[in-house]
Amino acid sequence: MMLSRNNKETDKLLLQQIKSNDIAAFDSLYDKYWEQVYRAAYKRLKDPDYAKDITQDIFLHIWQKRAEIEIDNFAPYLFTAVKNNVFKWMEKEQKTTPISDIIAELKETKEQADAEILRKEFIVKYEALVDTLTEAQQKIFRMRFHDDMSTKEISEKLNISRKTVQNQLAKSMLQLRSSFEVLYFVMLFHFYK
Repeated sequence: MMLSRNNKETDKLLLQQIKSNDIAAFDSLYDKYWEQVYRAAYKRLKDPDYAKDITQDIFLHIWQKRAEIEIDNFAPYLFTAVKNNVFKWMEKEQKTTPISDIIAELKETKEQADAEILRKEFIVKYEALVDTLTEAQQKIFRMRFHDDMSTKEISEKLNISRKTVQNQLAKSMLQLRSSFEVLYFVMLFHFYK
């Protein structure tokens, strides 16, 4: 705990120095966090080039906005920036985050005092949203996003055409997508406020 507080205080001091155009202070923070930020981006994107681009963009933004940016806790700020940048990239590239990744991500945030309560609330709300689907859609949705089965595997297991599976998934995602995005960002706001 004390190490964490010292880290936070050291980061705050370096951020103050960066506001005064201290490139050495910026280099210190960059060296300290670059690899962690890159790994967080890579974990979500599975693409080393995009992960590097996002990492560079985050640090470039910090340097460019150094005079006006207010950061209370640097590490959580960076990882929120990673999530936001990855989301923007996925939206631009028409990619989606598997629900299992979002739930796994929430499980990893247990450092926060109320993370477990928020995780449980998220899961309850998530399950309630999934329960709004028809029974057939729920089954296919859970097989695809909870069990990570391909549409081909689902069609074989349920003895239905792959096209039917794809259609049911498309209808489910259309119905749930905006609700999931709102729920995801509400939960991120609570985790990192």
